[in-house]
Amino acid sequence: MSSSSSYSGREFFELALSSGVLRFGEFRLKSGRVSPYFFNLGLITQGAAIASLGRLYAQALLSSSLSCDMLFGPAYKGIPLVTSLAIALAEQGFDLPYAYNRKEAKDHGEGGRVVGAPLTGRVVIVDDVMTAGTAVRESIDLISTAGATVAAILIAFDRQERGQDDKSAVGEMRARGIQVISLASVGGLIEYLHNEGGHATALARIQEYRKLYGC
Repeated sequence: MSSSSSYSGREFFELALSSGVLRFGEFRLKSGRVSPYFFNLGLITQGAAIASLGRLYAQALLSSSLSCDMLFGPAYKGIPLVTSLAIALAEQGFDLPYAYNRKEAKDHGEGGRVVGAPLTGRVVIVDDVMTAGTAVRESIDLISTAGATVAAILIAFDRQERGQDDKSAVGEMRARGIQVISLASVGGLIEYLHNEGGHATALARIQEYRKLYGC
């Protein structure tokens, strides 16, 4: 799967900042760490913004030249993401089936936990970030149980931050031989802020935080 499309993180950071998805300050995380930035794709709430995000996901996936057969979005944030990606890919001539899961199995109607196309072939999991990686692990189990294969995990932002041990959730997946593609990373954010200027305080705090918790 490839095209002439190329991907740069600059447009992603511009969208994230203008939409309030990426903010600077002091934010206490579930881990107890106080982060100098906060990233939340749930703040994409406008049609134009989710369409732009879908195109950025598509550019990142196409630029990777990954071979895949379908897309999967973990509930709940992965559902609009996989939908917007499927639309963006179709606009570029790659009409892929997609599916997503319910949090709990449905025992009437079509039943089951998976909605959409049957899980088959090489599947790309589409999500926002991987912190603990719980939703992704559940998705991998669903896909494997169906007899399909995880081709890659496509996420918006890689914090490049270790968990309770020396490895991040992203690092754990890569150690398992699963490719992880990200639209952007904290390393790219540092480069972007440095090049743009005007963010000296935020840049210094992020660099110091990365020294403490970076992978």
